[in-house]
Amino acid sequence: MLKHYSLLLAASLLAPAAHAQTVSPADVKPLLGFESAAAAAEYQLETKFDAQLKAGNLRDWMKRLSAHPHHVGSPYDKENADYMAGLFKSWGYDTRIDVSYVLFPTPKLRVLELVGPTKFVAGLTEKPVPEDATSGQTAEQLPTYNCFSRDGDVTAELVFVNYGIPKDYEELARRGIDVKGKVVIAKYGGSWRGIKPKVAAEMGAIGCLIYSDPKDDGYAQGDVYPKGPFKPETGAQRGSVLDMPTYPGDPLTPGYGSTKNAKRLDYRKAPTITQIPVLPISYGDALPLLTALAGPMAPADWRGALPIPYHLGPGPARVHLQLAFNWKTEPVYNVIATLKGSQYPGEWIMRGNHHDAWVNGASDPLSGMVAELEEARALGELVKTGWRPKRTVMFCAWDGEEPGLLGSTEWAETNAKDIQQHVVAYLNTDNSDRGFLGVAGSHTLEKFFNQVGRDVMDPEKQVSIIERRKSLDMVSGTPEAQKDARDRPDLRIGALGAGSDYSPYLQHLGIPALNVGFGGEGAGGEYHSIFDSFDDFTRFKDPTFAYGVALAQTMGRCVLRLADADVLPFEFQNLSNTVAKYGTEVKALAETMRTDTEKQTKLLADKRYDLVANPDQPLLPPKPQAAVPYLNFAPLDNALAKLEQSAQAYAQARRGPNKLSEDRKKELDQLLYQAEQQLLSAEGLPRRPWYRHQLYAPGFYTGYGVKTLPGIREAVEERKWAEADEQIRRTGAAIERFATQVDRATAVAGPAPAQ
Repeated sequence: MLKHYSLLLAASLLAPAAHAQTVSPADVKPLLGFESAAAAAEYQLETKFDAQLKAGNLRDWMKRLSAHPHHVGSPYDKENADYMAGLFKSWGYDTRIDVSYVLFPTPKLRVLELVGPTKFVAGLTEKPVPEDATSGQTAEQLPTYNCFSRDGDVTAELVFVNYGIPKDYEELARRGIDVKGKVVIAKYGGSWRGIKPKVAAEMGAIGCLIYSDPKDDGYAQGDVYPKGPFKPETGAQRGSVLDMPTYPGDPLTPGYGSTKNAKRLDYRKAPTITQIPVLPISYGDALPLLTALAGPMAPADWRGALPIPYHLGPGPARVHLQLAFNWKTEPVYNVIATLKGSQYPGEWIMRGNHHDAWVNGASDPLSGMVAELEEARALGELVKTGWRPKRTVMFCAWDGEEPGLLGSTEWAETNAKDIQQHVVAYLNTDNSDRGFLGVAGSHTLEKFFNQVGRDVMDPEKQVSIIERRKSLDMVSGTPEAQKDARDRPDLRIGALGAGSDYSPYLQHLGIPALNVGFGGEGAGGEYHSIFDSFDDFTRFKDPTFAYGVALAQTMGRCVLRLADADVLPFEFQNLSNTVAKYGTEVKALAETMRTDTEKQTKLLADKRYDLVANPDQPLLPPKPQAAVPYLNFAPLDNALAKLEQSAQAYAQARRGPNKLSEDRKKELDQLLYQAEQQLLSAEGLPRRPWYRHQLYAPGFYTGYGVKTLPGIREAVEERKWAEADEQIRRTGAAIERFATQVDRATAVAGPAPAQ
């Protein structure tokens, strides 16, 4: 199959995307926020935009930007920022580089050895391959490590803890295994990496190792690099273990910008820095450690693809882990390029992607960054034809995302007042490759995005990217996704947790946000390794950059339509439908927990667990749980009913023939884009006040993974019933505030009051 890519690539580099320069009336579909004549003009503009997009530009920029490692503090990180700033300036943007000063520890000592019952010293080195031109840039590469690990020097017995999430420790406890005073070894996967040492420390462990099992990320998936895309024996995943579910950004400046002279915490007391030493290792280095374990066999679904029996320990394997770091402050360089709006300059459309990487970062993040650059260049070409956006457009290239959303968070905290006053929406991308659309974000933008995706063709199948994604959901989605794909005319977008630069804008400041990318056909094991390179990307990820162009078409339309709509294209019925679904889920969660608890209590009372236990494989019964009370969901139900009524009334007002004056358009716009801020709680979520959004947050024990209605859901999951009651009231109040804001918008959007 690869032999065909060279011909496709040559064709894609020789010419811009093939689109006609005119749009027939039959091709003009209604657009949310646009009157009919304006919609026709918008389609014509987007045709011109598409004609500017060239895959060769994406390829050239990726090769240039990934030529050397460009982590925070590296010379090439600053060089890339300067280079991109120069590009934006050359395309006509008012461009600056904003600098923050953040904590960025790098390793000065890494030791891992098996000290008993046999001896082994871990190599902790990724082996370059001749077929990859940049994998051998050893002097410039950060070694494999977990950023924001603690310093430490520990020796202890080893315990295998599967993915190292809370339920795994419950399984260990039933087998009589306690990790207190031990070093744990966990597999990557199952949750975000930072959760693993967080939970291990809570359970009393004194050190943590994380490895990529070949079952999840190696030869069990397919041929390893360079023959195939999967992780080779010495590959290891770098990454931050900052406790971002508590707050992202510089751990020393919680909630405020890390300017040069900002007051900083002592790093030894910073609450988001991991409490124990933690180190990522390859499956090659993990094999001798796991081989040396004895004790009970791991449950069947814990076992990986290494050629060993997977024992749990503890011991007899004993390991010595010693880590020390340079706790230094480094500058991060955020590139901000602005095209001022002609009609509503005080309404800002923000488009962002980060530019820093753990090593060369061709896929993560440059696959998204080069699409953003091409969008900006194409908009610059439209300006030369006389077009100017009605609203201000800002293209942002963030630094320091990899260690913990450092650049974007510090910029957001520094400029919070202006952001909440002016920003209409934040549009994010990150890594992207071939395959299927992935989109998540504010459900106020769901209908808007469906219209965007309806008008972008999948480069492989020549159907809309929405239709191809719905087909994936029908064939292999969850039962709920299959039902949605069959029954709904549109695509239900996902909710956002954490993991990229949208987080401070949506979850801290209440800015409507979207995160978009493609994937599913470019799987591999290069993530955060020396193999995330231009060579790997152009072999296995998106060889022709066709999906990079599709991403630029998609996000370019988002920018253009938000920038030029007569009235901002927000819609609330999709949100109402989705939040009602979340309400049903949390009520069902409480009911299921009640039923399961009652069932377990009876089984314990009747000693059923004892009667089925195998004497040769001791398994303790689960711990008894207190009965689940009946919660009062009335405040939530009442708020959801009001939201449904308000959303319907706004939709009806916008369907009317009302012509709005410029002053009323401005007033309506502001009510619309600041509506999301009504979903913030001043107190924030329990134990993590930085997260203020009451609909979306990363899970306290899932990290990247989202928890919807997070205050309620997590209180129920953690059996904190008084807290659950309080969070039901608080969430209901936020939804009520939001519905009231929608009512204000309806009043402005409806008929003008009689004079």
